[in-house]
Amino acid sequence: MKKILSLLTLAGALTLSSCEDWLDKYPLAQMSPETFFSNETELQAFSNTFYTVFPATSIYSEQVDNVIASELMAEMRDGRTIPGSGSGWTWTQLRDFNTLLEYSSNCKDIEVRNRYDALARFFRAYFYFEKVKRFGDVPWYSKPIGSDDPELKRPRDSREYVMQRMIEDIDFAIRYLPTKHDAYRVTKWTALALKSRFCLFEGTFRKYHGIDQYDNDWKYYLQLSAEAAEEFIANSGYTLYTAGGTSICYRDLFASENAQSDEVILARDYDQALNIVHNVTFYTMSASYGRPGMTRKIADSYLMADGSRFTDKEGWETMEFKDMCKNRDPRMAQTIRTPGYTRIGTTTKLIPDLANSITGLHLIKYAAGPDAGSDSYNKSYNDLPIFRTAEVLLNFAEAKAELGTLTQEDINFSIKKLRDRVGMPNLILADANANPDPYLSAAKTGYPNVSGENKGVILEIRRERTIELFQEGFRYYDIMRWKEGKTFEQPLLGLYIPAKGEYDLDDDGTPDVYFATKGESVSTKAKLTLVIEQDVYLSEGDHGFISPHKYNPGKWNEERDYLYPIPTDDRELSDFALTQNPGWKDGFTE
Repeated sequence: MKKILSLLTLAGALTLSSCEDWLDKYPLAQMSPETFFSNETELQAFSNTFYTVFPATSIYSEQVDNVIASELMAEMRDGRTIPGSGSGWTWTQLRDFNTLLEYSSNCKDIEVRNRYDALARFFRAYFYFEKVKRFGDVPWYSKPIGSDDPELKRPRDSREYVMQRMIEDIDFAIRYLPTKHDAYRVTKWTALALKSRFCLFEGTFRKYHGIDQYDNDWKYYLQLSAEAAEEFIANSGYTLYTAGGTSICYRDLFASENAQSDEVILARDYDQALNIVHNVTFYTMSASYGRPGMTRKIADSYLMADGSRFTDKEGWETMEFKDMCKNRDPRMAQTIRTPGYTRIGTTTKLIPDLANSITGLHLIKYAAGPDAGSDSYNKSYNDLPIFRTAEVLLNFAEAKAELGTLTQEDINFSIKKLRDRVGMPNLILADANANPDPYLSAAKTGYPNVSGENKGVILEIRRERTIELFQEGFRYYDIMRWKEGKTFEQPLLGLYIPAKGEYDLDDDGTPDVYFATKGESVSTKAKLTLVIEQDVYLSEGDHGFISPHKYNPGKWNEERDYLYPIPTDDRELSDFALTQNPGWKDGFTE
């Protein structure tokens, strides 16, 4: 089944890429919708391409304030412009979902029809969630639209209207989708996970952005998120992957060739034999993709192995790499190269490679062992999780914490499971609220918008989410919903370098890198030499934190940048019924 789905995914991707704007054509060539969709075979054949809506390499290649490369993403540096078309404002896949829903009545088997209607409505809810995240208000289309349909000139519907339609869709999906676990097909449990995801987004977005003009307030959505997550946790039968023990299970979950179906609810399917591949190992081991690396801000947020804060330790801020990695949350050593790191299936110790990691905090998440043959360009084939149980646990805890209803029992039901997986102490609600972390409260390193009696535990849940879901495609929109975009203007830093000279990163007695001044005649056994203010920039000139964007810092417009602009061609085609998002000036009058 896995290979069949891989072929269908590839075929669907090729089909969609060649007809992105054919809004008035049916998605399958030589098909008459009035006579098609009459049985399960036809419904399944048509719906297989729905799965191409899910992200692929963007899952692991996110670069926000958690991972940076040689160039900041446009969203962080005022680099966005108003496009003429595209840029996420595309609707072809929605037509596919609505076409199935329009003609599924051709199938007289009610059970089959309900199941495929549920699938289409799941994907329509997913599709619209991506649109609401990006643009806010968008027009809701519940039927296929032709190129001359007057509906193409309709204005945007309110986010409240769209969210209510999404809830109707996802509730139908939850009711009629199969309950049997399937890592490559959407099920009832995928639908519950999606509901917990988009209701958490909407509830927190409304809370922190002060959106209160609708009948349903932010608490309504957070309650729905918590309820969906609780039903999933209590009844789905999914657990967390723990094979191999606390020191490797988190790493192996993402490096596994086949999705670990005890935790992974839905995965993007890859297959070496069919040459359906991605590029994650090469991405982390070469300089070809801007030398991505974890930021020091995120590294410092990992707790000590005993549950205490690293940022409470004396001298933490200027601690060298080999010292800052000692006795930390085991997920750190399963996410970046730390002293003693070895590739899966090998015994050779590898250092963080500053030639391939711009911060020196070298990514390893998703990287398979060399025996997998995945080191070269486009040779990785480990499946990429899209929905996994850990996220649902986090959604539950965050929704309850924001509502003010979180109990220690709720934490034991959710966060404790994540901590137990890697041998970390549990989060204690009373302790967190009695002593909120100053590091996570600070504008420079945390979330200054959090307040109230539950401030401490909300901050701790955000810490847990940032670490657990690191490099899984969540960070940008987490920052958007928490209204913390100004954090992008803070320095994005790497390792601390006290002075020029040799550094032994893995503490094996051999120098690994030499930081030299311009014009210096270097004598060193280190394999890599970096010239300060030429190959590497330090925050204080001749010393300090590695600061890749010292001379091109982030820039954020608080009144504009939480939403993307509407393309100008689409505004014109609607006779300007489509209004522009606040702060984006495209030269047209509203």
